[in-house]
Amino acid sequence: MLTSSEAQLEPKQIAALCEEIVQLKKQDIEVIIVSSGAIGLGMGKLDLTKRPTRTSTLQSCAAIGQSLLIDTWQAGFEPFGITVAQLLLTDEDVRARKRHIGIKNLIDELLSMGVVPIINENDSVITEEIQFGNNDILSALVASLAKAELLAILSTAPGLIDMKGSGEIIPIIEAITPDIEAMAGGTTSATAVGGMISKVQAAKVALRSGTNVFIGSGFKASILSELFHGSATGTFFLSKRLPMRSRKRWIAFFQKPQGKLYADAGATIALIENGRSLLAKGITKAEGSFERGALVEVINQNGFSIARGISHYSSEQLKDVIGLSSAQIKERFPEHKHIEVIHRDSLVLTA
Repeated sequence: MLTSSEAQLEPKQIAALCEEIVQLKKQDIEVIIVSSGAIGLGMGKLDLTKRPTRTSTLQSCAAIGQSLLIDTWQAGFEPFGITVAQLLLTDEDVRARKRHIGIKNLIDELLSMGVVPIINENDSVITEEIQFGNNDILSALVASLAKAELLAILSTAPGLIDMKGSGEIIPIIEAITPDIEAMAGGTTSATAVGGMISKVQAAKVALRSGTNVFIGSGFKASILSELFHGSATGTFFLSKRLPMRSRKRWIAFFQKPQGKLYADAGATIALIENGRSLLAKGITKAEGSFERGALVEVINQNGFSIARGISHYSSEQLKDVIGLSSAQIKERFPEHKHIEVIHRDSLVLTA
């Protein structure tokens, strides 16, 4: 997303991201950038319109484009008095224990100095045996190395879209199943590799390390600000390895509810006083149109918001089960895998 289809740099795009990152740093949020674009920039300088297949030509493009890429990032941060540092890595650098520790220590040192690390695969020296494959996987490995709480993958894609179903962006994913993987596809960009399938693979890597993942459009100027204000459009992958407190904080503050569920007095007591899950029997009505896995708000009988959580039912499915007991759901709808509408592990109280 940093280079156009004509392999030209998009400096305005980088400048907008720099400004947003500066705002995050003012909130004491440490930021590491994994940036693509070197090969694409090299292609532009060499007047190549199609991504080369020969390793030596790819290496040449990368060697030409790397300096252009880092210079543009530095120019974007220059008005804010922020220095960047370029780190070019190979697979061996991240996976070999001694190098792994050395890189982590370097990143920690740079961050302590207020420097923004700009990381890219060292495409000018890679061979097939030591390449990551794409920067999506590299970003996941760096997030794991740095013990990051969030990996934001920004690209041309606005999120993971359910192309075989609703056609809508899936807002929250708690587990990457074969069905989720089947929704991902490749890329048609002349300068890029991977596509959504590589992003989902990267999410799997990051989630195993306890890092949440967000996939959204890098073309939206305010995407990072919206992400940290809970209004960003995209797909969240929630890690089950995060401490429950951290995971619930993400549920509570970093997503916009897609609908509302109204709970009766008994369900309200069960949620607030007894720490229970939200069952269909305790729901009086649902508002909004949302898919299974969406974040929804729970409203009590007096009209006040008391909780947020991830719904195991779509709004259409809820029409059939609202008010039913667990036994009735099992009998009438044996295809439903979840009895709870919102499990307590995916629910956070807001009251």
